[in-house]
Amino acid sequence: MTTRDIVFVVVGAITAGSALLAVSTRHLVHAALWLLVCLGSLAGCYVVLGQELVGLVQLLVYVGAIVVLVLFALMLTRAPIGANRDISTPVWQRVVAVLLGGATTSLLAAALVPALADVRVDADRPTTGTPEIAAAVFGSWVWPFELLSVLLLVALVGSFAVSRLVLRPGGDRP
Repeated sequence: MTTRDIVFVVVGAITAGSALLAVSTRHLVHAALWLLVCLGSLAGCYVVLGQELVGLVQLLVYVGAIVVLVLFALMLTRAPIGANRDISTPVWQRVVAVLLGGATTSLLAAALVPALADVRVDADRPTTGTPEIAAAVFGSWVWPFELLSVLLLVALVGSFAVSRLVLRPGGDRP
């Protein structure tokens, strides 16, 4: 096992742990911050694997834009800062979620581990370079990125509209 393997396992464990904390905490702001750690450490995984451009795009797009958008939406919608019982789920839903997550992980591992067992990847000499990735991102994948930006804009405008919504005590809108 090389140093790169050890660093990848450590960064991957941080990614997985922060992802679990992002979906299991009852604090919305904490969930957004754990998402920040998860996406940042995922960028670290890309860097360890020798794909610096993908890691940089991960940092710019996901960490820099999406997490800031999530935090901005939380502030605009007056989301509760502390723990909230309204977003709590019953125990049976948590058990079903754990079972479904474990089943999905087992299914993916059963399909991918035998398929990729004999594949050797040389991280020092990647087969795909920056020009190929840039051509794919700004060529065939430019429209999905543009659609994503429109979706984020709609989410921002929607959160602004929800933040301006005034509810009366009976639940009626003015």
